[in-house]
Formats: sequence, structure tokens, C-alpha cells
Amino acid sequence: MLWIAAREDRFSWRLPVYGAVCALALLLALVIFGDDLLQMFYPIVVEPAAAIILVIFAIRKKGRQRLFILSTLIIYCAAFGALLSHSLEVRSDWRWLLWSKDYKAKVLASPRTGAEELKHVDWDGWGFSGAGDTYVYLVFDPNDSLSTGAGNHFSGRFRGIPCEVSQVFRPESRWYYVVLLHRLRVGQVPLVLY
Repeated sequence: MLWIAAREDRFSWRLPVYGAVCALALLLALVIFGDDLLQMFYPIVVEPAAAIILVIFAIRKKGRQRLFILSTLIIYCAAFGALLSHSLEVRSDWRWLLWSKDYKAKVLASPRTGAEELKHVDWDGWGFSGAGDTYVYLVFDPNDSLSTGAGNHFSGRFRGIPCEVSQVFRPESRWYYVVLLHRLRVGQVPLVLY
């Protein structure tokens, strides 16, 4: 019986790694396919609940089993933070990989709204009532004039875009994700900036 107790108290990286991989797979699916409500619900409700449950299990265990559970929590929180901090890039890159052909056709079929403006369609967006909204557009730039801004994710004004840009990302030559940040003032009605 002593060898069974020793075997149960041995440290194994399988549980922490499997737990973190499962949690990341769920979060990645939410980032890629989920809507704003699900993406908001996960870090506010699911993440803290999972952490509390793991801490409770860790308190009830002894020895190396406690180490298993705490290492699972640490790996999960680190992976969650890394993915969440780069969620726009991850979401955009996966969406581009899966649906770029459809979006390209949509952009190229769209009429130009002004003589100087670049062709574009809605790509993504999020925000809260009263706090402002963030708009992300997929932009076709035949001259690649946005490439300098995309290299360092520059913010500011660009030719062909009638308002200030927060960030620029380049998934492919002549194609860009342009992030526009619109902050609302008290009593202001949200306007489409592009």
C-alpha cells in the first residue's frame, strides 16, 4: 500500500498541461468564432470561477497533489493572459485564414464612397454603450501606402482614410486591418467614422 501512496504523490506535468491546453482551446474557439457577449463573459465569469475552483482543490490536497493543481492554475492563467492580450491579432489572423476569400470578394465588390477613400468593409468591432466603440475595417490598398504604418502598428492619419487610425495590421500584400477607436463624450450619439 505504501507504493500506491507514493505513486499518487508523484509530480506529473500531464494534468497542468492538459488543463491549460483544454482551457486555451476553449478560449481560442471563443476568440475566433464567438461574439462579443461570449468573449466578455469568459474572462469576467469563467476565468475567475475556474481559478477559485482550482484554489479550493489545492487547499484540500496535500503534498505534490497541491503542486499539481497550483501549477495547472499558473499555466492556465499565464496562457490565458498571453492569448487575451493578443486576441485581436489571433482573431484577425484566424478569420483571415478561414474566410479571406469571401471578405476579399466583398471588399472588391463594394463601391468607393469618396474619390480619395480606400475600399473597405466592416471586419470586427466591440465597445460598450457610453464608453465608445472600436471599429476594425478590412481595407484594400492597391498602392500599399499603409505598409509603413503596418510595420510598426502606427497610429495617426493616412491618405485615403478620412479619420485618425489607432492601429494598422497587414495580413497580406495590399490588404490591411485598420483599427479606429472612437470615444464618446457625454450625450454624444455614436457616428460611423469611416
